[in-house]
Amino acid sequence: MKMEHHLKLCTRSKNKFLTTKFISIFFFTLFLFVILFHIQYSYPFDFFLSARSQRCAFRSQENYSDVKETMTAKLKDSVTFLPLQDLRFRETATTGHTWFMSSLNDTHEENEAEHLYFPSKASKGRLLCFKGRDTKDGTKNSYALAWRESLPDSAILLEGLTFVSYTYYDHHNLWHGLSAVAPFVRWSMKNKCLKPARWVLFHWGELRLRMGSWVQQLMQANFGKVKVEGFDRDVPYCFEKAVVMRHETSQMGQENKLKVFDLLRCKARSYCGINPAGKGREINENGFSIIRLTLLMRRGSRSFKNAPAVTDIFAKECARVKGCILQVVQSDDLSFCDQVKVLTNTDIVASPCGAQLTNMLFMDRESSVMEFYPKGWLEYAGSGQYAYHWMANQSGMKHQGAWWDPMGKECPSPKDRLQCFLFHKDGMVGHNETYFTEWVRRVIDHVRLIKLEQASANQANEQQYDSKACIC
Repeated sequence: MKMEHHLKLCTRSKNKFLTTKFISIFFFTLFLFVILFHIQYSYPFDFFLSARSQRCAFRSQENYSDVKETMTAKLKDSVTFLPLQDLRFRETATTGHTWFMSSLNDTHEENEAEHLYFPSKASKGRLLCFKGRDTKDGTKNSYALAWRESLPDSAILLEGLTFVSYTYYDHHNLWHGLSAVAPFVRWSMKNKCLKPARWVLFHWGELRLRMGSWVQQLMQANFGKVKVEGFDRDVPYCFEKAVVMRHETSQMGQENKLKVFDLLRCKARSYCGINPAGKGREINENGFSIIRLTLLMRRGSRSFKNAPAVTDIFAKECARVKGCILQVVQSDDLSFCDQVKVLTNTDIVASPCGAQLTNMLFMDRESSVMEFYPKGWLEYAGSGQYAYHWMANQSGMKHQGAWWDPMGKECPSPKDRLQCFLFHKDGMVGHNETYFTEWVRRVIDHVRLIKLEQASANQANEQQYDSKACIC
């Protein structure tokens, strides 16, 4: 019994030992297996994961490109062109809301001309595009805004800076043309004297292919070569950068207008090779200050009925003052540079109302202007008859008054103011010897006294405005 009990104990101990050994061997084997598996299969597994990730990334990139291409196509298709001329605002085109690019609001800065700039924060970074080149119907020409990355199909992108000028009037008449382009000169002065690569001109939304010769040469004197864009192809044209002016100088402050006209005067003189050194303190051989009086004549409408009689009146009064020199010129006989030269050397200009008076721009500040009107203008011309009075103030001149001819035919329909103005608009100007004599004498004496004061105080500073004006 004891023997059997001993054998059972031995058997149990042996079995326990074998079990422990087996478990140890099992876990050791399992541990080796895991290590070997990791060593042998980890790289291919990682490669598999990497390849799978790359395939997913490629598919994601491919999907992104597809989405981007789709979105770009949709943006191109969504560019909406609107008529340049919005007929809803036709009645308020000059008094309130503009009918040119009517969906867009101007940038307003104190004492500066209202304007639009593209691309800008206001345009959400979008460029300005035009489509159409109709010269007779502004509603057939259109505009739109588009991001550079999604310009309309077939669109031509014009690089550089573009000046877009809209005017209710025109770019040919000296006065209206100057009023339309002067705001661009001011904008350039404020923006490091930037110059345009091209101009785009519109009148009532209708494309215009050129400026008047006088206006173009003035802009050429200031900006260099003037290129007027004609949109040769019937596709959208978009602009890398564009400035749009559509309200002329209405909101520009007086001081800024003076700066603009000083710059234009200086540039025009330089362009024409005119050096007015010493002007303002000239004296004749007898030591009298020279006063230059110019009768700036015109032919046809609003010319003098009796030009020789008017010339005689001015000649007699000029001869009365020692140092006074009279010059009589026909404005339409003068080239642009001839006009610059004549008015540069003028202290007093006397002329019938008309575009030729815009040349007062080239006179020195404090020079004098005398103006003459036909019958009917005082009654029917409205505020427009004071345009050259305004210009004299804006350019630093002294407007010495005007004379309205009281004699002439009466309007056949006096209740219709517009028809009466059209009836009188291009009439000729008479004269009144007594009034003209006293008037021109008074103006000459005024200028003579100013020159005497300047000479005695030694204030006649050579080119005091030109030296400061040619900043661009």
